[in-house]
Amino acid sequence: MAAKELKLMTFAYLGESWAPCGQLTMTEQGPELLASRFAYGLNYLNRPNALEVDPVSLAFHGQQSVKGKLLLPVNKLANFGGIRDAAPDAWGRRVIEAKLKVPANSLAESQYLLHAGCQRVGAMDIRATIHDEPKDAITSIHALAYLMEAAERIEAGENIPAHLDTIFNNGTALGGARPKATVRDESGALWLAKFQSKNDAFDIPAVECAALVLARETGLNVPPVETRSLGNRRIMMIQRFDRYWLAQGMLPNAATDLLRLPADGLTERRLGFVSGLTLVGCDETESRTKSYADLAMAIRRYCHPSTIRADNEELFKRMVFNIFVSNDDDHLRNHGFLWDPRLAGWRLSPLYDVLPRPSIATERYLHLGIGPQGRLATLDNALAGHAIFSLSLARACTLIGEVWRCVREWKVSFEHSGVLADDIAKIAPAFRHVDDISTAGTRKLLP
Repeated sequence: MAAKELKLMTFAYLGESWAPCGQLTMTEQGPELLASRFAYGLNYLNRPNALEVDPVSLAFHGQQSVKGKLLLPVNKLANFGGIRDAAPDAWGRRVIEAKLKVPANSLAESQYLLHAGCQRVGAMDIRATIHDEPKDAITSIHALAYLMEAAERIEAGENIPAHLDTIFNNGTALGGARPKATVRDESGALWLAKFQSKNDAFDIPAVECAALVLARETGLNVPPVETRSLGNRRIMMIQRFDRYWLAQGMLPNAATDLLRLPADGLTERRLGFVSGLTLVGCDETESRTKSYADLAMAIRRYCHPSTIRADNEELFKRMVFNIFVSNDDDHLRNHGFLWDPRLAGWRLSPLYDVLPRPSIATERYLHLGIGPQGRLATLDNALAGHAIFSLSLARACTLIGEVWRCVREWKVSFEHSGVLADDIAKIAPAFRHVDDISTAGTRKLLP
């Protein structure tokens, strides 16, 4: 099969409207992406609010530095990180394949990009030509029952009848392997709805929501989350933190509240988003070879100077939380970064995708490296690497203490979140006692 070259148009949502951003050229051979090239549009670069597609391969460093240049991905990657983040992940691909009635993983990357719709994460859109209109057909939260039924049919490999085909617009935009869809609530705010799967060993939507509530109680930055019930099925709802609302015609400033809810006179705006995978500059297959230290160094290199210290402290605390709750799904795509228009710079996004995993193993590991002992999930290992996060030993111990004081009461927190007793019992082996993951010497240092 001969390789083919396809040119696509990228768009960025700037202020209150879409703007042509640049031309993406993809060289593909069947479903395999061989290479990518990108050129920013000259008119786009003249915009005062132009947003870089990603801060690693497609950074501005002053708009003149990229004007008229053909750019390539860093580290000899086949794709740009910012483009990859705008593509659907495992679940979104299944939805697109069901829509087009094609086998799994049989489409070229360009086709997954084109069918993802304009409500994908962040502020980017990919279209076939500069003249194409955005595909925006997000339905209301009242369609959850239909979306859930359609998701179940896709999981089972069944055809989707016409009355359920809203899943093709609502279920393709965001990543992850679990069934999900984007909906608007009664006020107009966007939420990601995550459904139960028939293969779940426990009520994953309820447990994931409770885990994020527990993380918020430790002081971590967590977006609004809740659960809703449809019959005897639970749905986890997490508010889309890549959207915000501002008065029409206004520009964001230092006082802008990015969590403000929709209201009369306000228009929906978008925040640029990239994953930790993009910021570290590697392929997905390399994620397990990376560490929290790599993320900390990327924060120092690419995030706004005013947020670096706070972001690295937050990152350290998230790592410690993951150790306590055995969340080993902490891969680089489950760490995100937002373009903050108040700073005109990148910063760590709110926390998402945290799911405790029950285990009876004495030694446990996270996906990412923690400290000098690699991925070994202990507080000693975390504390030994405190300096890479620009933390003093005393401050690192204080942060560990803050996490432990909340996590040790996790059952009370989960009960308040509505997790049933049977599910609490099933998930209990995920939670670690401080004595099980630290030496006596380390415990003496904790406040």
